[in-house]
Amino acid sequence: MDKILEGLVSSSHPLPLKRVIIRKVVESAEHGLDEAQCEAMFDLTTRLILEGEDPFQRQVGHQVLEAYARYHRPEFESFFNKTFVLGLLQQGYHSLDRKDVAILDYIHNGLKLIISCPSVLDLFSLLQVEVLRMVCERPEPQLCARLSDLLTDFVQCIPKGKLSITFCQQLVRTIGHFQCVSTHEKELREYVSQVTKVSNLLQNIWKAEPATLLPSLQEVFASISSTDASYEPSVTLASLVQHIPLQMITVLIRSLTTDPNVKDASMTQALCRMIDWLSWPLAQHVDTWVIALLKGLAAVQKFTILIDVTLLKIELVFNRLWFPLVRPGALAVLSHMLLSFQHSPEAFHMIVPHIVSLVHSFKNDGLPSSTTFLMQLTELIHCMMYHYSGFPDLYEPILEAIKDFPKPSEEKIKLILSQSAWTSQSNSLASCLSRPSGKSETGKTGLINLGNTCYMNSVLQALFMATDFRRQVLSLNLNGCNSLMKKLQHLFAFLAHTQREAYAPRIFFEASRPPWFTPRSQQDCSEYLRFLLDRLHEEEKLLKAQCLHKPSESLGCGETSLQEVASKTTCTSDEEKTLIEKMFGGKLQTHICCLNCRSTSQKVEAFTDLSLAFCPSSSVENLSFQDPVLLPNAQDETLMQASASGPSEDSVDYNPAITAFVHDSVENERSVGVLPDELRCTENTSVPNESSKILSNKNVSQKPGGETTPSVTDLVNYFLAPEILTDDNQYYCEKCASLQNAEKTMQITEEPEYLILTLLRFSYDQKYHVRRKILDSVSLPLILELPVKRTCSSLSESWSIDVDFTDISENLAKKLKSSGTEETCCPKLVPYLLNSVVVHSGISSESGHYYSYARNITGTESVYHLCHHQSETLVLASSHSHLLGKDSPTAVTEQDLEEKEISKEWFLFNDSRVTFTSFQSVQKITSRFPKDTAYVLFYKKQTSTNGLSGNNTTSGLVVNGDPPLQKELMDAITKDNKLYLQEQELNARARALQAASASCSFRPNGFDDNDPPGSCGPTGGGGGGGFNTVGRLVF
Repeated sequence: MDKILEGLVSSSHPLPLKRVIIRKVVESAEHGLDEAQCEAMFDLTTRLILEGEDPFQRQVGHQVLEAYARYHRPEFESFFNKTFVLGLLQQGYHSLDRKDVAILDYIHNGLKLIISCPSVLDLFSLLQVEVLRMVCERPEPQLCARLSDLLTDFVQCIPKGKLSITFCQQLVRTIGHFQCVSTHEKELREYVSQVTKVSNLLQNIWKAEPATLLPSLQEVFASISSTDASYEPSVTLASLVQHIPLQMITVLIRSLTTDPNVKDASMTQALCRMIDWLSWPLAQHVDTWVIALLKGLAAVQKFTILIDVTLLKIELVFNRLWFPLVRPGALAVLSHMLLSFQHSPEAFHMIVPHIVSLVHSFKNDGLPSSTTFLMQLTELIHCMMYHYSGFPDLYEPILEAIKDFPKPSEEKIKLILSQSAWTSQSNSLASCLSRPSGKSETGKTGLINLGNTCYMNSVLQALFMATDFRRQVLSLNLNGCNSLMKKLQHLFAFLAHTQREAYAPRIFFEASRPPWFTPRSQQDCSEYLRFLLDRLHEEEKLLKAQCLHKPSESLGCGETSLQEVASKTTCTSDEEKTLIEKMFGGKLQTHICCLNCRSTSQKVEAFTDLSLAFCPSSSVENLSFQDPVLLPNAQDETLMQASASGPSEDSVDYNPAITAFVHDSVENERSVGVLPDELRCTENTSVPNESSKILSNKNVSQKPGGETTPSVTDLVNYFLAPEILTDDNQYYCEKCASLQNAEKTMQITEEPEYLILTLLRFSYDQKYHVRRKILDSVSLPLILELPVKRTCSSLSESWSIDVDFTDISENLAKKLKSSGTEETCCPKLVPYLLNSVVVHSGISSESGHYYSYARNITGTESVYHLCHHQSETLVLASSHSHLLGKDSPTAVTEQDLEEKEISKEWFLFNDSRVTFTSFQSVQKITSRFPKDTAYVLFYKKQTSTNGLSGNNTTSGLVVNGDPPLQKELMDAITKDNKLYLQEQELNARARALQAASASCSFRPNGFDDNDPPGSCGPTGGGGGGGFNTVGRLVF
């Protein structure tokens, strides 16, 4: 029969005739045959299967073999024995190589035919050894897929025990060697199918024997982390990821990132190759594992790896967005990589050139899935452009392309960025290792205390949070300048963009410290603020003067100088205002009327802050002050003469040794910070300052209910109240040619954009020769309405005759010249919103601690509309007769605003620490901590439109409200951010080395609940340790 079959399949008879004869041969299998005949038939059919010249011969071989094996099972069992199978696997069949897939197919079918025979057990034992040998030889995908088919059907052939672990590891290595060079779709589909079969086999083994999973994953990591240049593991390893239980992510990632044996180069390779896995079409959860590893590396502060990998792979990930099968995973990884790479725009800018074409392509196809994808991509792009504003040439085409898609709110963008930063990633080892010292959850940057520099830090944070001022400073093009404004711009840029938790303002401190301030000793923050603003003002005036004298010469300040920026806003005077005048400058008109002849004199002077004295009923009992005129020595007399003689506009010598006293007051003093042209930033300059007003000469009615907490409204009312000049403080009237009683009134004729109010809390105690503090609590209204009486005709900014600002020996009121009465318009109530509060903690100006509360406010905040009824608002009455006759209804308005206030963000800036807080905390600080009192207040004027146009800069597009940074600044910030990440990484490695031997201890990060925010321990404020305590000045 075998001869007939052999001749038939090789004959030239028609195929239908052959099929008929073959059917007869198959039917003859039912008849009895001797062993020799059966063996001959098995030999022939095996040869046809393995060496058949065409598919017909191979098909005939399978049909006949199955028929004869079924009816002659003992004979086939004897033929298909252990020796025969071993020969096929190790030597092949005649001319057929042992690695040919036909041999595995033949063995697979043979096992099916003898599955019920006892000898199959011997074959199983044999195959357990042989399949291990085969995978160690790194079979090609096709052969490995056939082997997987065999092992899936006959799990008894899979190695057992320790050999199963070895088998899985070797199978992983085999997958890592898979390659497909074809680009044809059919072959690619076949390749993917083959890989899927192998990965499914591994999944089945892991389920059956869980002990094989971890060694297999270790082998995967060993493959992808290999730094051998001659070996590039296949992307097909991605097919295994979907079979790894997601519950193991935390354990595996922690094991990888904390293993000291894993070198940085290996981890970098592994992460890069995992990102390459995004290209594998059928892999699931690859993005989940990649993001988990990225977060794990950030948690242990291995920032060098993250930087290198991001820059190497960001473009590849972006390119994967073009392919629908891998797009969701690619977008997830791209989003995480970009949002976490916050120290430099480099990664984002690598993909910027490709965004527009991608967006246009997806917009044109009109598919719902494309629209959803574009909405997600647009949100990511807006976040990145917000974080890295300052590149209008790059971003304008993108904004045009995505203009039809919704833009996320600024709050959402901030939240996304804060949650994605590398320094915000948590680590399960946090209980033992210190927390990464990145930016706090607020996204704000603290200022390092350089040794009793909290007075500077608190003021700088308040200025930084003055949004319009900050934007103006950042918009200046000062490249090449070495001015104080340039240093302030540098400081603001770092506060806005650094990755550090806190920035050390050493350069700015040395440049801005008043020369009479002793380093490392506590100073008055109000005095520092005045000096700083004056320095900036005078510096810009000098720059303007140089520009006028040398118009053709470059001053090295770039295309947009301070002068040019200052000129953008229309000024009410002929002379251009400086930036400081624009933002903080107001005008105050002083009017003196002789009560004898009714002649008047008036003066208008500029101010940058108003110093508010406490009402007479406030703090006398607490401090037991004596009459301040009765000072015990000549020096004190001179000081008090400077502040009390003549009318209150007398100018005084600005002596650095006593400057603190110039800005302080007795319990009823009122003063105003000014910026006269004669003021210079040197030790021996003079500053006009409104002098104190003696209580006995002040014709003021007492406020009903003295125990009621005064408000800032009350203090401003008191500041603007009329004053009767009598006795030793009489006014010299030129018309009467004698000293006469007079009435002095003050009116604000031009309001500042930012109103700075200093509460005069420090008074001189002549008994102990120290300045002491008024600890009274003051209610801080969220909304302040400032009465402004604008004159209908221009008023001179100085007295009608020249004043010698160095003359303090005589009453300057004698030099007043009557200029007649000018028409004034009806007072207008200008609304202001509370922006910042600088708090002093302590009981003396020579000690204690400063910190500040602040929030972001622009010139167009719309909360003023809540105040419709004058009886329910914080009104500063226009009539002086009503200034002190009513209580200030602050509680009503604040209650109305409470719900709206919830959505506002208040921050507590305490040197290096920045935390979220609430306005309620600001209001209650003194009641909770009696030594912590509001000292300097910043109020922002509210207008229907932002007159400063702070958002429109000549240098280009403003994405996040702040103007774009100059390249020099951006480069410096990027360089420092990278240095910071390297520092963090080195520190983390050092801690990791110590963690094994050191005991884990947790010290809470924060103050005790019983200590105020400004305290440095149980005594609070630094004053409780006694004035002779050296440590009281160190915070």
